[in-house]
Amino acid sequence: MYLFALSCTIRLLIQNKKQLKADTLFQMKLYPTVYVPPAIPDIRERTLIAVKPDGVQRRLVGQIMQRFEQRGFKLVGLKMLQVSDDLLSQHYCELRTKPFYPRLLHYMTSGPVVAMVWEGHKVVQTSRTMVGHTNPAEAQAGTVRGDFSFHVSRNVVHASDSLEGAQREIQLWFQRKELLNWDCCDQTITCEV
Repeated sequence: MYLFALSCTIRLLIQNKKQLKADTLFQMKLYPTVYVPPAIPDIRERTLIAVKPDGVQRRLVGQIMQRFEQRGFKLVGLKMLQVSDDLLSQHYCELRTKPFYPRLLHYMTSGPVVAMVWEGHKVVQTSRTMVGHTNPAEAQAGTVRGDFSFHVSRNVVHASDSLEGAQREIQLWFQRKELLNWDCCDQTITCEV
């Protein structure tokens, strides 16, 4: 970033046919300094990703996690659980009146679920893109659902749909003490914008 700004400034000065002297660089404060990257305000944005019973049964958890790690996101919460009706009722509160809700409840309680909280820059939006369309027939190849799902009722994974939704869902699925705040050694490499 620093070198890019320096080269752009020098190019601009040369184009304007101004002489470039050592003191000019000093006056413009373009002499070598330690670059401190600007803070990214939403670097600690978090989202809930849950591998549903069909994804767990088909042993896809590792492949799904690998995609998020390779994207540069940081895992801050992870657990495997048999989901209760009460938790699902709160999680799917908007769907309780839908005719398919009893089948959804039966499916989501049919086996274990792996719930994860991922952290990173624009993680909610990016995760939705990585997961793909809810209906696998419309999901692009390369997305989790495009690669692994067979039917809309067995779409392998859940991803929070908004920042507000992610915050609500994380509070439902995880206690505060189950989420870790830790520094990733490659955070400045993968998160600098």
